Amino acid sequence: MVRALVFGATGYIGTNLVPYLVARGVNVRASARNIEVLADRGWEAVELVAADVLKPETLPAALEGVDIAYYLVHSMAAGRNFGRLDLEAADNFAGAAASAGVGRIVYLGGLVPETASSEHLVSRRDTGERLRQGKVPVTEVRAGIIVGPGSAAFEVMRDLVSYLPVMVTPRWVRSKAPPIALPNLLEYLYRLPQGPETAGRIFEVGGPEMLTYGEMMRELARILGKPLVIIPVPLLTPGLSAKWLRLVTSVPTNIARALIEGLAHDITADDREARALAAQQLLDFRGAVEATLEAERNNAVASRWTEGALMFRDYRPDFAFYAKRISATAEAEAPAAAVWDQVSSIGGQNGYYYLNWLWRTREALDWLIGGPGLRHGRRHPSELRVGDMIDSWRVVAMEPQRRLTLRFGMRAPGAGVLEFALQPLGQGRTQVNATTYWHPAGVWGLLYWYALAPAHELVMKGLARRIAERAASASPQVTAEAGRGPVGH
Repeated sequence: MVRALVFGATGYIGTNLVPYLVARGVNVRASARNIEVLADRGWEAVELVAADVLKPETLPAALEGVDIAYYLVHSMAAGRNFGRLDLEAADNFAGAAASAGVGRIVYLGGLVPETASSEHLVSRRDTGERLRQGKVPVTEVRAGIIVGPGSAAFEVMRDLVSYLPVMVTPRWVRSKAPPIALPNLLEYLYRLPQGPETAGRIFEVGGPEMLTYGEMMRELARILGKPLVIIPVPLLTPGLSAKWLRLVTSVPTNIARALIEGLAHDITADDREARALAAQQLLDFRGAVEATLEAERNNAVASRWTEGALMFRDYRPDFAFYAKRISATAEAEAPAAAVWDQVSSIGGQNGYYYLNWLWRTREALDWLIGGPGLRHGRRHPSELRVGDMIDSWRVVAMEPQRRLTLRFGMRAPGAGVLEFALQPLGQGRTQVNATTYWHPAGVWGLLYWYALAPAHELVMKGLARRIAERAASASPQVTAEAGRGPVGH
């Protein structure tokens, strides 16, 4: 059986490609820098391995015994100079793949016009060229805008349509591209590397339409039932657009900036060879959006905490996929059992440890507008189960002594999650991280987030610190009881 390595399996394409390959009988090994993030994906039939392409010593274990290696990493999230990092990473991977005897590298690149100058597009092109300089044959698949849940380009459009009924836009909304549906791209990635005739070749892929970004956003607005007026002006360059975009979209800022800076050109795809070798029914843009919404509905109940899962967005596809967030970290001079004891006891009669009056004020305001804000209490003062209510919060995911995730239950223009994550540091010390996530619902959801962001930042810092302090005070007793297992479970 062919063994495929999906390198960069926690990224957008990797997260979708792994189960796609498994469903087609491929023996899959998934790799990423953080194996805990891989484990959270719940891929029971997949071998997991930690590796960092910028640390060459970690690559042999990931590549051993691999027939096809999907290379899906990029450094856009690293900020400036990501192009240099991409080339260094490609050199490392090509060399390690050759040493391991890998039969084929499959690289997902981007459609790049000849006049491209953005670092994002140039880096995608140069990475493919650097991989081809190695000894392992490379099949490069070049795609433009991908339409699917969680795709950065698609989520930027969804956020803009959801938040801005009237857009004053730069000229790049008139640029054209052939958007491709995520299922069509995954099928190309699966089938194109199977034949020897595709080794050492580049394949452009796209959907059946050439559309401007304005046309895509108008069609998306019609599907979502959102009003939209687009007013193009000549003054807003892609660079300026990227600066204000971070205020509107929840897509990670560096990725959104890189994408916007690449929108100054028409992008075409000559996909005749790809269609001949991997014939399939290509979805048009409307069909791709409808498939995206259907995929979200079919996965509405997440088996574990997944940021963009529909259940964490109150089952509303028009709520932002990526969340705004504020996070704070503190170190506790206490073992994980002691910290977990404090985390799992939050709320109810125990209160929220820091600025409790602020929490209660928010609950009272919710009650005044007809919400459940004054519904206090919990099933047990310290024990928790998935599904339990903690005041107006519901426990949606839990791993004792590691993670607790609560879904916001009060009335607000959006959907919220509060999560606590614990990480043992050794020598009886534990790091506790408190994060609030917010999926805005339109412009009011954005205004709500920015209005409360200063209070959220203050509360998260104080909450993490107080949990650490309380755990340190209680740790002698908990340490003595550690032999009986996690507190309250």
